[in-house]
Amino acid sequence: MDFKLEKKEQYAYIETDAPAFAGDVPAAFEETARGLFREGYHSLIVNMQTVKSLDATGIATLKKVNWLCQNDLGMLAIVTRDDDFMDTLEDLRIPDLTVLPTKEEAIDAIFMHSLENEFGAGDDDYDDEDYEGVSESKEP
Repeated sequence: MDFKLEKKEQYAYIETDAPAFAGDVPAAFEETARGLFREGYHSLIVNMQTVKSLDATGIATLKKVNWLCQNDLGMLAIVTRDDDFMDTLEDLRIPDLTVLPTKEEAIDAIFMHSLENEFGAGDDDYDDEDYEGVSESKEP
């Protein structure tokens, strides 16, 4: 199975024309993704507009590639406009799997994720030690 690949600085874009993420497709996808990880890509956008279904191997592969992306502070974004396939993906409850209707929205999500990682977003909890030596002045 050949995938259309597009490599950008912050992400790799993978497009498939397969009608199902099943059979030999998941293994070929995982091999492609692992090659991209070795090249330093940690965020992947996968265009699955033509995909209507997936099998157990496809589900396991998506979970594994999603974990690999997250493990390196990247993200996996799936692009599809098929409402039924979107529902299927959401029903899998893969942690932090991003499913969006357009490539442009997926690119924006990758850039936002990268900025959040760069600036430490989500690190809003402060320890009391952060404020040691700082006192509040209260006026009467």
